[in-house]
Amino acid sequence: MRLRFHRRPAALAAGLALAASGSLGLTATAAAPAQAAACTGYVGLTFDDGPSNDHTPALLNALRQNGLRATMFNEGQFAASYPAQVKAQVDAGMWVGNHSYTHPHLTQQSQAQIDSELSRTQQAIAAAGGGTPKLFRPPYGETNATLKAVEAKYGLTEVIWDVDSQDWNGASTDAIVQAVSRLTNGQVILMHEWPANTLAAIPRIAQSLASRGLCSGMISPQTGRAVAPDGSSGGGGGNTGGCTATLSAGQSWGDRYNLNVAVSGSSNWTVTMNLPSPEKVLSTWNISAGYPSAQVLTAKPNGSGNNFGVTIQSNGNWTWPTVSCATG
Repeated sequence: MRLRFHRRPAALAAGLALAASGSLGLTATAAAPAQAAACTGYVGLTFDDGPSNDHTPALLNALRQNGLRATMFNEGQFAASYPAQVKAQVDAGMWVGNHSYTHPHLTQQSQAQIDSELSRTQQAIAAAGGGTPKLFRPPYGETNATLKAVEAKYGLTEVIWDVDSQDWNGASTDAIVQAVSRLTNGQVILMHEWPANTLAAIPRIAQSLASRGLCSGMISPQTGRAVAPDGSSGGGGGNTGGCTATLSAGQSWGDRYNLNVAVSGSSNWTVTMNLPSPEKVLSTWNISAGYPSAQVLTAKPNGSGNNFGVTIQSNGNWTWPTVSCATG
């Protein structure tokens, strides 16, 4: 396998700043590209080698502005150095994974050395507020039986990738977007925090996925494949009889986000949405809304069709609600 060298050239800083201002300026007032369509599948966007004060804030802003969520495979040494950025990743609705402590060639290390690399990273990420990772990406994609044994000890699922964006190798923004266009449902793409071209590609990545009915999802700790953000393998929806409700991402802000709900199978339906605490529904559109409790919304058609939306105040929890649909 070709070896990848994850360095952060100082010369990237100026380019990153320019890319950040350019990409955010284009999308600050635009709705998320996925807003109009239901998700027909999910892909895993992953970013290695963070966090840092230089790159993480701009990347998170770009992802949120474009309605995308991603898995951030953090190095333990950087999680320990920049704990506020780990917390920022979680607050922005991202998932955090383990990418070893110092990014060595783990297949050339002893089991004790491997254990130290993984365990120290688990501790650093948890201490920074990133939770206890369930996903592990081996540096350079190199793995063997010894490494897999240590992963199992810490309950980690190994995640390689289906598509390599080549952003670490100087790929252009066009090439990165083209790589994303090759993703199919359940697949995972490798990207990195530090390349300026990756940051510049974010708005077009969102457009590319939306044009094919794909949404950014979480990586299942059970399968290592991309699934809906609520952990289901389908379209993020539920079905309790005669109809199905499917979630897709809308626009996201610093403290709230939109979700779109598409109902199929019936025009006479009731959708029940259960919000994880302490999230709250701020507003709805295209439905008659009821609130059996603070964390439950019931939605019925109001003559505006079978698509509706909600604005949810995150209150620090960016986990999507679950939905179920019943006729009548």
